[in-house]
Amino acid sequence: MDMGLNGKVAIVTGAARGIGAGIARSLAEEGACVVISDINAEGAVATARALSDAGLAAVGIGGDVTNVDDVEAAVSLAGDTFGSVDIVVNNAALTRDGFLTRMSEEDFDLVTGIILKGAFLLTRAAVPHMIANQWGRIVNVASRAIYGNVGQANYAAGKAGLIGFTKAMALEQGRYNITANAVAPGFTETEMTTAHPNFEKIREAAIRGNAVPRVGQPEDIAAAVTFLASEHGRYITGETLHVTGGRYG
Repeated sequence: MDMGLNGKVAIVTGAARGIGAGIARSLAEEGACVVISDINAEGAVATARALSDAGLAAVGIGGDVTNVDDVEAAVSLAGDTFGSVDIVVNNAALTRDGFLTRMSEEDFDLVTGIILKGAFLLTRAAVPHMIANQWGRIVNVASRAIYGNVGQANYAAGKAGLIGFTKAMALEQGRYNITANAVAPGFTETEMTTAHPNFEKIREAAIRGNAVPRVGQPEDIAAAVTFLASEHGRYITGETLHVTGGRYG
């Protein structure tokens, strides 16, 4: 099935590994030219090289999504290398868990800043290109945590805020043939989650809570993002697609 992505230019943040890397590969396999951005510059370049070695169009760049200069460097790289920016996938995030009474101001600001300010800065920098092209896709990676998780007040707040940001972008940018949607993954098996000391316990709890008795894989999330970025998703905007195996609360 032709997704209509051949030659489109995408920037995916937090894409050196895990869900972001899966999204980058999925878009590239559909013919998109992908800029892989990550705070881990070496990882971003290595992931891009692996795609290039497979005959796909990709470049990597290091950068902090909360730093406007780094964000603008990624957008410039997309324009200089591939000609424009058509798709942004705001995926960068991290966790600094803790009960509210033990959570530092720094950990709250760090987590919400990467999720929300990062999405704001990249989208703001990329949208003028989309307006010029009269075509664009904004896909924000939220989380099932929008419903709240114990010990994740910062992460849940950031991801829930991302849903509001998505809806605002859908209303603002729709006149330019730009859609904005979110994908909310459930528990997904990645390098980061498997490194958690309680991974097996968390995995088993997630499976018990899912209607589909397994945890997610990066390619499950990537498929949803690629659909929303494609021509097949052209009349969908302001929505949140839950990729959770049927778990919501």
